[in-house]
Amino acid sequence: MSVADIAQRGAGWLRRDAERVSGALPALLAEAERLAASIAAGAHGRKRAGPGETFWQYRQALPGDPNTAIDWRRSGRSDHLYIREMEWEAAQTVWLWRDDALSMDYRSDAAPRSKVERVSLLALALSVLLIRGGERVALLGTDAARPLSGETQLRRIAMTLAKPREHRPDYGAPPDGAFARGGKAVFLSDFLGPMEAVRPALLRAAQAGISGVIVQVLDPAEEAFPFDGRVRFESMGREIDFETHRARALADAYRRRLAERRDELDTLARRCGWRMTVHHTDVSPRRGLLWLYAALGGGMG
Repeated sequence: MSVADIAQRGAGWLRRDAERVSGALPALLAEAERLAASIAAGAHGRKRAGPGETFWQYRQALPGDPNTAIDWRRSGRSDHLYIREMEWEAAQTVWLWRDDALSMDYRSDAAPRSKVERVSLLALALSVLLIRGGERVALLGTDAARPLSGETQLRRIAMTLAKPREHRPDYGAPPDGAFARGGKAVFLSDFLGPMEAVRPALLRAAQAGISGVIVQVLDPAEEAFPFDGRVRFESMGREIDFETHRARALADAYRRRLAERRDELDTLARRCGWRMTVHHTDVSPRRGLLWLYAALGGGMG
């Protein structure tokens, strides 16, 4: 095969990949934009008082405020003294990890979307809110892993989330690597795989002074275990295969194991100074995004 043939074949692969990604990107980004807008409409963004140069608001002076902070021109038009507050302009970094392992492909008849579709939507909608608020965002383990702000980074994250990764394992874990010091992190996963693969990332983040949130995303069937009779259970990658003739008899033991895993996650999160919640794919994604946005302080505010 000639170099020209190789180049032509490579161009064909690139074109097909680009068409596949570009077809998925507009729908995902448009949905994320709508979801983010529903949150931003009732929020005040990242504005807060700080050592910036952009005027934010006036507030009445309080005991302890220095005289040098008083805006005498504004105060002269009133019977009260007013402080001229400036907006804090230092951008913060938010590190995102979206689990796209094979286990995240699961979707029961009770859910409108798979787990990976839901975490991708939440990750992108949160990125929209944060980047539009002036923060830096990084998508760990991807081409968008460098913390950046701006629309170019948002498009980069959107393209990465829309493009399926090859050679995915059954269960996911945050990628190896050190965190830059400071900022916050968000981990979105079902967290059903070995905890030994997850625990080191949280500890590294905590050692770097990063606070964050864990969101365990589950299908309603994974929560309720509505199986009965003869059932064959397979992991999404078919690495685990188990058959039973009395599925209902396993329900209580399964729910106990799930509760134990949740307690383990919550304990680890608290130990690292993080927060943890559970989100189900049959409820509105707005509920999950609203919790995330609030947990991060209204976009770092």
